[in-house]
Amino acid sequence: MNRLERHFAGRRSDGRRSLVVYLCAGDPDLAATERLVPALAAAGADVIELGVPFSDPLADGPTIQAAAERALRSGTTLAGILDLVGRLRRGGCDVPLALMGYMNPIVRMGIDAFVGRAAEVGVDGIIVPDLPLEEAGPLGDAATGRDLSLVLLAAPTTPPDRLRRIGERTRGFLYFVSITGVTGARAALPADLPGRLDAVRAASRAPVAVGFGISAPEQAAALAEHADAVVVGSALVAEIARSGGRTDGPVALVRSLAEAVHAVRPR
Repeated sequence: MNRLERHFAGRRSDGRRSLVVYLCAGDPDLAATERLVPALAAAGADVIELGVPFSDPLADGPTIQAAAERALRSGTTLAGILDLVGRLRRGGCDVPLALMGYMNPIVRMGIDAFVGRAAEVGVDGIIVPDLPLEEAGPLGDAATGRDLSLVLLAAPTTPPDRLRRIGERTRGFLYFVSITGVTGARAALPADLPGRLDAVRAASRAPVAVGFGISAPEQAAALAEHADAVVVGSALVAEIARSGGRTDGPVALVRSLAEAVHAVRPR
């Protein structure tokens, strides 16, 4: 098992919940990302998603779109992000890392070349929002062959049979999108979300992480009662933008989220 799978296997054995955080690699530049990743891990982030900036995103709301535009202007590329992961690993950063991005840059690099380089530098997981279950075979098979986890997504509109098949195929965890729409912090989440999460966990062999819209410690703690992990992205991306790439603001936010999530115990 890679770091991602080992982490969730350990957490499932003791029932503890995990905090997954997302930041856009290269926002405001790769040097800032290289400082932020170990700082966020030290603040309590259990898994870190590194967003691969793309000019035509499918699932990203305005906050992450703006971050991707800043990252692209700074010269960030998929190859540069993979090099960054290698530097982080050589520097002793051992937090599970997943790349989250779209198929276009992967296809342009070549699936085998991308998977090979990702495994070589120390990536643990791959999350591709525009890759449906029916087309996940080539990337999923290549990833499995190099001990990488291809994390699949499900939505509130996913039918039960399809949800079961996603739960069987995904590795690392199943990423459940809490809302029908794009990413972005929200003051309130759907009232039926806890019940949906209970049903998703019952249908999935893999741990379930819930994301999209979660921004506050209170929201994270409430959802951690019903999921194996909680994902926070836009709120952290916005804090990184406010902080200009400095670590103090993002670290304080992640610490507050981690304390809330880690305090949750099995019912």
